[in-house]
Amino acid sequence: CICAKNKRVTNCVQTGGTCQCQSIGSGIIVECNTLTSKCLLMKAEMTSSKSGRFSKPKDAFEDTDGLYDPECENNGIFKAKQCNGTSCWCVNTAGVRRTDKHDTNLKCNQLVRTTWIIIEMKHGERKAPLSTESLRKAFVEAITSRYLLDGRYIGDVLYENPYITVNLKQNSSSKFAGDVDIADVAYYLEKDAKGDSIFHNDRLNISIDNEALVFEKTVVYYVDEIAPEFSMKSLTPGVIAVIVVVVLAIVAGIAVLVSSKK
Repeated sequence: CICAKNKRVTNCVQTGGTCQCQSIGSGIIVECNTLTSKCLLMKAEMTSSKSGRFSKPKDAFEDTDGLYDPECENNGIFKAKQCNGTSCWCVNTAGVRRTDKHDTNLKCNQLVRTTWIIIEMKHGERKAPLSTESLRKAFVEAITSRYLLDGRYIGDVLYENPYITVNLKQNSSSKFAGDVDIADVAYYLEKDAKGDSIFHNDRLNISIDNEALVFEKTVVYYVDEIAPEFSMKSLTPGVIAVIVVVVLAIVAGIAVLVSSKK
């Protein structure tokens, strides 16, 4: 059988009317009638590669590390602690690093849930700006039918030409058993928008007012139920740059003052 919702699988078998396959890299069985977890998809992609406009919430952060070979639990979710050789870090349920990198003695007490994902896409040049109402309708339909996400987890769909922003919100208390996770939906959607669909021979096709949408750039932001724990070390280069600019401005001002007095 063919796993229509995941091409990164092997050893597919038809069982009771459902196609079941082994996820590449982990061998974990996945059901092909729903989305595969992001952790297993990342692991499969790493295995294959072996043969990274609006005001954002203050705690929203990007995935600056990109692709890595993750450790997954037997049910497909990310392990809270991820390592690469002697370097380890803690991740959220979307598998995105939320702490600085440390040695292997690092303790990650829990897998912190990502409750809000913001997907910002820039569309290509169009004859006319999009209709906001048509835009929201098209994305809600695509997300619910293609990615099987319950519509109650879809927040605002905002438009500021040429940027489209889709908000997905899902608290652990509101997520029912069997519900697709917003982290998996965001990963599938990001891959679709970048032209690297995970679906088997099925590309994303969103048309608004009889004109197909073409995406030029996609950025994903994550907001966790507990704020990330990054130190100020990562800000050091920026802080130094600001200090240098300020010092140069002061020196230039003093030079002008002295020159004018002379």
